[in-house]
Amino acid sequence: MKVRLPAELAIDTDVDLGTTGGGYFLQARLNVHLPGIDPEIAQALVDGAHLECPYSKATHGNIIVVTTVETNSASNAA
Repeated sequence: MKVRLPAELAIDTDVDLGTTGGGYFLQARLNVHLPGIDPEIAQALVDGAHLECPYSKATHGNIIVVTTVETNSASNAA
């Protein structure tokens, strides 16, 4: 997409181990911070990376993954 990523790029990840029906499951939350990037472009970047990531490909359909994208700079955040 030829987008220059900001120096303040950050990805915070939470992974949970839970139980249901006597078995275990994993779920992950990826909070992606791309300040200064247009929100639609930022979401497209994250979605594309999720499709190409070897880990995402290996776990597709096996764990729940939720991504959120934040594009405001820290100084603009409320």
